[in-house]
Amino acid sequence: MACIWYGVQSWIGGTCVYLMIRSIWPSWDKYAGPKSSMPASSGTNTRDFVSFFLFWAGSLPFLWFPVHKIRHLFTVKAYIVPTAGIAFFIWAIVRADGIGPIVHQPAKAKGSDLAWGIVKGIMSSIANFATLIVNDPDFSRFARRPKDALWSQLFTIPCGFALTSFIGIIVSSSSTVIYGEPIWSPLELLSNFLEEPDVGGATRFGVFVIAASFVLAQLGTNIAANSVSAGTDLTALLPRYLNIRRGSYICAIVGIAMCPWHLLSSSNNFTTYLSAYSVFLSSIAGVMISDYYFVRKGYLQTRDLYSAQKDGPYYYTLGLHWRGYAAYICGILINVVGFAGAVGTPVPIGATYVYNLNFFGGFIVSSGTYYLLCRLSPIPATSDRWLEIDEDATGRNASLVYGLEPSDSEGGYGQPTQHFKDYPKSE
Repeated sequence: MACIWYGVQSWIGGTCVYLMIRSIWPSWDKYAGPKSSMPASSGTNTRDFVSFFLFWAGSLPFLWFPVHKIRHLFTVKAYIVPTAGIAFFIWAIVRADGIGPIVHQPAKAKGSDLAWGIVKGIMSSIANFATLIVNDPDFSRFARRPKDALWSQLFTIPCGFALTSFIGIIVSSSSTVIYGEPIWSPLELLSNFLEEPDVGGATRFGVFVIAASFVLAQLGTNIAANSVSAGTDLTALLPRYLNIRRGSYICAIVGIAMCPWHLLSSSNNFTTYLSAYSVFLSSIAGVMISDYYFVRKGYLQTRDLYSAQKDGPYYYTLGLHWRGYAAYICGILINVVGFAGAVGTPVPIGATYVYNLNFFGGFIVSSGTYYLLCRLSPIPATSDRWLEIDEDATGRNASLVYGLEPSDSEGGYGQPTQHFKDYPKSE
């Protein structure tokens, strides 16, 4: 899924590159019409594909370096991109003669349609940052202690997404006031600014600067949220042959091979994709959270996490944790019928309502199923009470993790449960 998101983000970045080129050379639009060398069946055209390829190819050098070595890229992004977003926000409001006409537009849906529209909007928003929820350990594992990751993400993720969503909603709504029709993509609205008969140099410069800032935004997002996540997972899959760098390049190749322009051909296609994305990630998140917080109660035998010994507590049955897979599949199944309806197959209205709550439904079912399966078929290396270990912060908890009882003078943490006393202790 990170590979697919890489392609989607790259296509959006390619649209930003297109706006930059068009701001300088208006004739660039000619390559979307008769001069396009790509057939209509491809789903794209020469102009858009070349713009996409320029962004995609320009991103490749940044995948070579570890994230901590290009941290200044993210520092620059943190200053430039919000400034550009706010500038675009103000520009759109000014063009619409104030925010009043925008927020006072009547809702097109009413009653239950409006209510379900709000619910689906919330689900799409959750799906948008669900990848950050599931791939969070790729970055939080570098934190010195749990609270270092907790507080920063507790505020930045919901507040950051709320702010950018608000700006996007207002900017897109301004299009109804300016042009008399809704334009769901802020980038398409920028393109409309360039199509006006009296477009001047100031407008072209403004579009160029905002588009260039959004290119930087897409580049940083692709690295932090997609290529590193995919690279980390692929490294775990084949550590002998892959590292994060190689995994990131594989992610980039898949990103171009999956033809992202089809997903972004319409707002309906994209929201359908986001909903499908939620179906899978909600089930993964449900199993992960249930395992750590409710089944293990924060306890992990650190050294055994890196062991492939068959008698280890994390080897499970023939190397597979069947309870986790079963719960994951159950979380998906509850949304399968509704997903079929989302892509055009007639289904019962009840299945559609369940699917409208796709993230919550998948999360609750997968987490509950996993907990029940672990109660019916207990797993090793668990604790009877909350026992989260922070070895780096205390420097003394390793004795507890590997089966030795801490002395009272050290503050004593309690006893490990019987579940993992049967396993051999590391020397």
